[in-house]
Amino acid sequence: MSHQQVLQGRPATASVRSGMLSSIFLKTLRDQRRSMVWWSLGAGILVGVMVGFYPTIEGIEGFQELVDQYPDSLMAMFGASDLANIATPAGYLNAELFGFMVPMLMAVFAVGRGSGAVAGEERAGTMELLLSQPVSRNRLVLEKYAAMTVSILELSTFIWIVLVVGARVVGMDIGAVRLAEMCLSLALLGLAFGGVAFAVGAVTGRHGLSVAVGASVVAGGWVLNTLSLLSQVMEPAKWLSLMHYYNGDTPLVNGLNPAHAGVMLVVVLVCLGVAHVGFQRRDLRV
Repeated sequence: MSHQQVLQGRPATASVRSGMLSSIFLKTLRDQRRSMVWWSLGAGILVGVMVGFYPTIEGIEGFQELVDQYPDSLMAMFGASDLANIATPAGYLNAELFGFMVPMLMAVFAVGRGSGAVAGEERAGTMELLLSQPVSRNRLVLEKYAAMTVSILELSTFIWIVLVVGARVVGMDIGAVRLAEMCLSLALLGLAFGGVAFAVGAVTGRHGLSVAVGASVVAGGWVLNTLSLLSQVMEPAKWLSLMHYYNGDTPLVNGLNPAHAGVMLVVVLVCLGVAHVGFQRRDLRV
């Protein structure tokens, strides 16, 4: 390569980098690409292993009698009010994956993405660099929120792919559409949890506080949902829990409840609105 070609290549490279930097959305996804791989790998292994165990559970004689002896409190802790159908594909996946492990994994991922979107940039001292570009505060919030949304959809889609492939491999009789509806509900749950952390970070600029509030919403929702399954007195509390809207109507069996999905979507949009207004009005810590 000649010296002139090298010189000609430099502006092009600089232009590409400048374009990436001016697109907060693309820059955020690029910065998170390695962690996205590890999160997907971990979720894929978890889901793949649990699906792989299904033929063993299905073939156990007398397993129904054993399940009938499970205390209600134990079932409720894992998000399953009824394990009587655990030997069926939908019952097994709901009890072993979508009742507790997968939503908790998604919650940790989403709160991490949401808290790091704005407050994380301020904590790292990179917010000034972002705003030094021809990017408005409004655009920064929207692109950061969009990047969080895409990452959550990517993870839930990957989980769906592993489920569909795994179900075919082990002969699990469950449709790809039902699995897609369950994973869509999972994505909406993640967007709601992530949106809360995002909004707190955008309004306050405090990364630790955004993590704490997001984690509190996750833990509080899980406790309220569990108590609502254990006590008739506490049953109305389920309406305050995002976990209820995520899996209260068992999308794996009954399909996605549009009303429940709508509630989670409203939470996502409200969090975006709060983040937008709060970030516009406050002094940034740069």
